Amino acid sequence: MIELFEKTLLTAIGAMTLSQKKSEELLQELRVKLNVSEEEGKAFFQKVQEAVSQNQAMLQEQARAEVKKSCERMGVVTNEEFEKLKKKVAEVKKSCDQMGVVTNEEFEKLKKIVAKLEKDQE
Repeated sequence: MIELFEKTLLTAIGAMTLSQKKSEELLQELRVKLNVSEEEGKAFFQKVQEAVSQNQAMLQEQARAEVKKSCERMGVVTNEEFEKLKKKVAEVKKSCDQMGVVTNEEFEKLKKIVAKLEKDQE
């Protein structure tokens, strides 16, 4: 679930960035309207693209942090936490098996067998 939220937010962020084609169109428009040289226009758009890249990285990190906070509030565990829990459950089960501890289900079966034996002895 965390990955779904994260992918959705990152897709939205990616859609907000300028594409190469759109940048070239804006560069041509800037050159015509403001009468700037091609080099000046390219330098300007290079700065804009760098700023967009920096902002995109910052927005991605903020999105990840917000997704993580939301998932924590909702009680969603991460894959890492889930894997740790699976390992812990396997360890506990192994320990119980080694000690001869029975599960509730096994205990209920044993109670039925004992009850049947007691009834048969009457």
